[in-house]
Amino acid sequence: MSLANKLKTFKPFQLAAIAFYAVTGIILLAFLPLTGYPPHLGFLGILSLITAYSIFVKRGWAPWLVAALFIVNTAFSLDILFSIGFSNVLVALSMLAYAVLTWVFTAYILLKRKD
Repeated sequence: MSLANKLKTFKPFQLAAIAFYAVTGIILLAFLPLTGYPPHLGFLGILSLITAYSIFVKRGWAPWLVAALFIVNTAFSLDILFSIGFSNVLVALSMLAYAVLTWVFTAYILLKRKD
C-alpha cells in the first residue's frame, strides 16, 4: 500500500496526533546537543517517534505508549514550567502548549482507539 493510500485511511485528527508525536520527537532530539545531552530529553524524543510510528501502523501497543507518554510528558512539561516560572515567557508558553497538546491528543487516541 502506498503512502498516499495509507494516509487516506486516517481521520484528520489522527494525522494531527501522528504529526504531533513525530514533530515533538524530532524537536526534542534536535535540542539534545543544545542542552548538554540530558538523557531524559533523548528518551522522550525517541519514545515520541516510536509512538508516532505505532499510531501510524496501527499497532496494538500504541495506546500503551500514548498513556506512558502522557504521564512522562506531563511531568516533564510541568516540572520545566514550575522550575522556570515565567522568567522565560517563550519557554513557559511552549511548555504549557506542549502539556495541553499532550492531554488533547492522549484523550483523543485513548477514547477513539477502536476506530
